[in-house]
Amino acid sequence: MISATPDTLEAIEFDVEEHVATITLDRPDALNAIDARMANELAWAWQTVRDTDDIHVVVVRAAGDRAFCTGVDVKGDGSWFFRSNIWNTFDPGTVVAPKIVHRCWKPVVTAVHGYAAGGAQYLLNESDIIICSEDAAFFDPHANASIVSALEPIGMLHRGIPLGEVLRWALMGTEERISADTALRIGLVSEVVSREELWPRAHAIASSIAARNPKAIQGTIRAIWESLDMTRSAALQNGMAYTHIGNPPLAERRAAPRRNGPAYYR
Repeated sequence: MISATPDTLEAIEFDVEEHVATITLDRPDALNAIDARMANELAWAWQTVRDTDDIHVVVVRAAGDRAFCTGVDVKGDGSWFFRSNIWNTFDPGTVVAPKIVHRCWKPVVTAVHGYAAGGAQYLLNESDIIICSEDAAFFDPHANASIVSALEPIGMLHRGIPLGEVLRWALMGTEERISADTALRIGLVSEVVSREELWPRAHAIASSIAARNPKAIQGTIRAIWESLDMTRSAALQNGMAYTHIGNPPLAERRAAPRRNGPAYYR
C-alpha cells in the first residue's frame, strides 16, 4: 500500500476547523469507490484524528452528485486486500473505518447522499450519527456479482438494524434499495434532510458535540461501542470504570460552565 501524508492526499480531502475534521471522499468519477489509495488515506486520516487532541469530532461526506460511496473498487486493483494467500486476506473494513483497528473514539457524523452501496457500509457501520439527504439509496450489489455478502450485513446487525431488513438488503442485490424514508424507519439513519441542508446540518451536529468536553465525549463513545461485545454485567462494570477514569472531581464539574446551545427537535 502507498504512504499517505497531508500533502499527497488524492482520494480524500481532509480539513480541520474549530475542532471539527472533515473527511471528504473525493473520487466522484468512480462514484467514490474505495481503491488502495483511498483506503490508505482513510487509515491515515483516522490515525491523525485519533492522535490529534485538537480534533474533537469528524464529519464524513462525499464529493460529486451521484454517490456517497459504492464500496470497494472492483474495477481497480484489489490486491491490497485480496491476497494470493487466502489466509493473509483481511477485512477491508478494518482499514477504512475508525474503530475496530484504529481505535479512534472520537464522534463520527456521516452525511450520505445518492448511492451508498455495498462496502459503503464499512464507513456507516462504525459511524456514531448518520444523516442522509432525501435522494439517498442504500443497496448491496454483492448478490448480482455472485459474491458472498457477509461482513457488511454483520456490521449492520451489530448496529441493531432489524434482521429482516438486513436480509432483504443483502439478498436482493441492486433490485432492493433502501430509501431515505425506510432508512429512517429502520434506524439506519437518524435524520433525513434536503440535499442542500445535508452538509450544513452534519457540521451543525458536529460543532455542537465539539463544544463539549472532548475527554468525556470520547469516554462515552468508547464505553458504548465496547459494550456491544460484552455481556450486560461486564459492560456495566466497564462503563463504571470509565466514569471513574474520565469524570473530573465533583467540585471541578460544578465549577465548569455548562454548554447549552439552542435545542433542536427531530
